Amino acid sequence: MCDAKRVLSFRIEGTRASLSDLLINEMEEPKQTAEDQDVQEVRNYVAAMEHGLTRLRTLPLSLRLVREIHGRLMKRVRGDRATPGEFRRSQNWIGPSGSTIETAPYVPPPQEYLDDLLGDWEQFLHKRNTFPDLIQCAIIHEQFEAIHPFLDGNGRLGRLLITLFLIERGRLAQPLLYLSAYIEAHRQDYYDLLQRVRTHGDWKNWLQFFLTGVTEIAREAVGQADHLMGLREKFRTRLQDKSKALALLDELFLNPYMSVAKAERVLKVSNPTARQAVLLLQRKGMLEEITGRTWGKLYLAKPIMDTIE
Repeated sequence: MCDAKRVLSFRIEGTRASLSDLLINEMEEPKQTAEDQDVQEVRNYVAAMEHGLTRLRTLPLSLRLVREIHGRLMKRVRGDRATPGEFRRSQNWIGPSGSTIETAPYVPPPQEYLDDLLGDWEQFLHKRNTFPDLIQCAIIHEQFEAIHPFLDGNGRLGRLLITLFLIERGRLAQPLLYLSAYIEAHRQDYYDLLQRVRTHGDWKNWLQFFLTGVTEIAREAVGQADHLMGLREKFRTRLQDKSKALALLDELFLNPYMSVAKAERVLKVSNPTARQAVLLLQRKGMLEEITGRTWGKLYLAKPIMDTIE
């Protein structure tokens, strides 16, 4: 089924990359453009998530793991010179471009307090059976963003930690819940509510926002998965005993873009055989050619893309 980490995590704060950009980038040689930097940022997010999931098998969610994940998150993207994987040793602040420490809406704690604050944060992270897991997760996220322990990447990492925390607690079997899309859709409310906790101790509205986001995203993910499963079964029935086309169909649920060259690689067959499999999927209504070229054609499984987008 669809690679959920790519599909659900592509809307990262501050990037202009679309899901199409990310999926097409996987099929082509990267170019050094601003757009490709955005794609790299999303790919880093996926790589950081995968690293976190692997490490959770042997290492609890902790400051050590947070630093490791941050190092991967910031590799070769904006902020990569801001000491990836290391907690800040200078003051930072949060505000619009051009803000100074005097004009910024929020100034995190000075660096000399970080050790104590992060130590307390980690202790709370490890507490069990004190709060419901979702409430504890919301508090952990707010406190992480308030401490803002890195010079850059705190927002991206804070969102990623939500998923890792819920997996560690057994609330998610797979990383299928990402709040990035919900937060981006309600960005100003998100920032305002975090600030209200800091200035007014308004935990009630922040917790309500967080729980509403989890509910909405979970319902959308379930509906999306059901639709994708239905699509897969419908097209498997149409293809019946066409083994090459069936193998290619499964690949489209990982990445709905296809070319004949990619079909050759996936199926390990000759160009004519790969072309026949692609054309069969086109005739059955799963693929459509989107370039209009006579060579180097690119096909899209629009029914899948419409569902995941």
